[in-house]
Amino acid sequence: MTASEFTAMNSKELTQKIADLKSELFNLRFKLATGQLENTMQISQVKHDIARALTVQAQAGNKAAR
Repeated sequence: MTASEFTAMNSKELTQKIADLKSELFNLRFKLATGQLENTMQISQVKHDIARALTVQAQAGNKAAR
């Protein structure tokens, strides 16, 4: 996902998406440990998506604090 897709979400949707991404990251790591993961690039992609979402969430929090 791109940062603009995250900025289009409201606060609750963004929080839910972050939780979903963290759950997906857990599942991917579990698959990696058991040898079932074929594309290891998925892990870094999900990590980047989590970072983007957290950045957008922090920016929205900073705007609300002003």
